[in-house]
Amino acid sequence: MSPSNSASPAASEAGRPTPLQLSAVADGGEEQLARFGAMACRAEIRVAGVDADSVPPLIEAAVAEVRRIEAKYSRYRPDSLVSRINAAAGSGAAVEVDEETAGLLEFAAKLHRLSGGLFDISSGVLRRAWNFRSTDLPSPQQLRALLPLIGWADIDWRPDTREIALPRAGMEIDFGGFGKEYAADRAAALLQAAGLRSGYVNLGGDVRLLGPRPDGRPWTLGIQHPRQLDATAAGLALTQGALATSGDYERYLEVGGQRYCHILNPRTGWPAHRWQSVSVLAPLCLAAGALTTVAMLLEEEGIDFLRQQAVPFLAINQRGQLLREGL
Repeated sequence: MSPSNSASPAASEAGRPTPLQLSAVADGGEEQLARFGAMACRAEIRVAGVDADSVPPLIEAAVAEVRRIEAKYSRYRPDSLVSRINAAAGSGAAVEVDEETAGLLEFAAKLHRLSGGLFDISSGVLRRAWNFRSTDLPSPQQLRALLPLIGWADIDWRPDTREIALPRAGMEIDFGGFGKEYAADRAAALLQAAGLRSGYVNLGGDVRLLGPRPDGRPWTLGIQHPRQLDATAAGLALTQGALATSGDYERYLEVGGQRYCHILNPRTGWPAHRWQSVSVLAPLCLAAGALTTVAMLLEEEGIDFLRQQAVPFLAINQRGQLLREGL
């Protein structure tokens, strides 16, 4: 398998999911593979070592969980909770959230502190200036106009009462920085609770393992090569945990021979540029994905940051040099 973080045209950002395709991938049906589209990516769930007849309803429930999270937090859906919070920006009204959302907001607050403000879920407004389907860079004036709308520290988040208010009209929050990884963890947890101990959940290259192959052998996962999209940069043999990758090859534009990626610095409005990709292995996909993004944004300091977090990682710099520790 070669996980990729590239978005899939088969998955609709507007919430029209592609059909679930379930098939046996080994003699006797001892492995089942489900492919589907969700969260603007190609996704798959593979399970092994269980009776084939019992698998489809379990996988369907896991896929439904991924799609529940997408519907609840997608900024593309006007009926989502995130859209309701954003619609109240500048009104002075606070929106009450449930326990699940409060946990994610607390996670965002912790990441903001850990990254020195670089991981900021209010920085999604920068997409108003950046169009990665064009060949034009935003003007400095466009970016300067958006920067005042960014600032988690200015958001009125009240964890005790689970209320959130965005103080300025035009502000937004966006869970795109960890929503997919959270969904992978939730789907995996659901399958594990049903007794499945062999397989993985792969949402667009962010992978949460259920456990090793039935005979104890590891699964072989490939990290997407950031400059050769039909190749892998490295292969990893893993039995547990989660693997996530951030890179400059997912969404980008090139101008004058320079690549500008979608991972944007909330202080300047400009993309991260030090690393082609960063991959992290962690117990949870939520943690792995967040750490890759923070490392990308920290530029030269990203490697020291990952070492401080004591996580295995693989990073590729702009010269194509690979740095690998613990993997």
